[in-house]
Amino acid sequence: MEVQTSGKPIDQLLEKVLCMNILSSDYFKELYRLKTYHEVIDEIYNQVDHVEPWMTGNCRGPSTSFCLLYKFFTMKLTVKQMHGLLKHQDSPYIRCVGFLYLRYAADPKTLWNWFEPYVKDEEEFSPGSNGQMTTMGVYVRDLLLGQYYFDTLFPRIPVPVMRQIVSNLEKMNLPTKHCGVTGESTRGSDDTARRPPSVKAALSVSFGQRAPHRASTRDSSPVRRTMRPPSSDRNGEDDYSRRSPSNRRSQSRDLSDRDYPDRDRVRERDRNRDMDRGRDRDRSRDRVRERERDRDRDRARERDRDRRYDYERRSGASSRRDYDKSSRDRRSRSRSRSRSRSQSNQTHSAHPDHHSSPHRDGNKEKTSASSNLAKLRDLYGDLSSQKEDAGRERLPNRDSGAEEVIKLGGSTWK
Repeated sequence: MEVQTSGKPIDQLLEKVLCMNILSSDYFKELYRLKTYHEVIDEIYNQVDHVEPWMTGNCRGPSTSFCLLYKFFTMKLTVKQMHGLLKHQDSPYIRCVGFLYLRYAADPKTLWNWFEPYVKDEEEFSPGSNGQMTTMGVYVRDLLLGQYYFDTLFPRIPVPVMRQIVSNLEKMNLPTKHCGVTGESTRGSDDTARRPPSVKAALSVSFGQRAPHRASTRDSSPVRRTMRPPSSDRNGEDDYSRRSPSNRRSQSRDLSDRDYPDRDRVRERDRNRDMDRGRDRDRSRDRVRERERDRDRDRARERDRDRRYDYERRSGASSRRDYDKSSRDRRSRSRSRSRSRSQSNQTHSAHPDHHSSPHRDGNKEKTSASSNLAKLRDLYGDLSSQKEDAGRERLPNRDSGAEEVIKLGGSTWK
């Protein structure tokens, strides 16, 4: 069963600068080789000697203890593992890492249940790098009551939960105020303010952000605080000569005469500086104008190119349409010609007599007449033979007045 957390991701619980420095540090990248809970505990035992968030001395980056704490965040400890951290006997820093895990990640409503057995713990150790000793109980109470931890920020505990914690401490007759073993209750203590400015600036590893803000080193620097203004001579005559208006005027005149070449030099330098600035301004203005002209020229070229491209595209499309139309007309004309030819052929085949020659008509009439004549011969016999037979029969019977007989095929009727 995992420890009940607040549900927020760890990069929202830790300060952004500290979190980004941890993730980018070479030491934290080396911790990828540690795979188990016990390996991380052994690393804490061997490497951690304070539990401040930042490294000490003229170096930059997050501390070893907070890199290992972040490693525990990635492992998502269980309740059993957390009890093992808080009750560990080998090193107080192992226990401190466990308490820091709870203060950052645990649900604020469960903090008192975790911390209550240890608010009176008497184990002594030094949480900071300055060697100041304290007990584990005082350290745990400061974690509960403080909002700041060595110039870094803890997640805020809701006001009702904080009131309950304070009332529980009062019931146990324990202090309800921050003792200062984890740094001041506000940022910028005197000890941290004496740190050199270069180290403060170096705490940010090129992320465009500053390291934790500290008090100004200008006023709190031991060198500046030991410097005193030059002591004034207590001799009355010197004071009178300094205070006398005439002496001041003469001194200023002497100084002005003595410093006249310097004043001219300063004025000349200022004049040259102003001229250089004016020249730089003019150059920059000319550069801007030239850039704007180039930009306008490029835009005009781009517009002309677009217009040319549109014109070519339109003209190409119109020529393509004309070509398609002419090809369609040619195709339709050829189809109409082929249709007319086929129709004429069909009419010729269907009515061949319309185009036959007169000679052919005469031949056809002769053949039809001869065929009719042959048919009549077949029906009635040969006309010449019939005429001879009829002549023979008529000769003896002409005088007797026989009846008239009509013979077919003759030229006259009898």
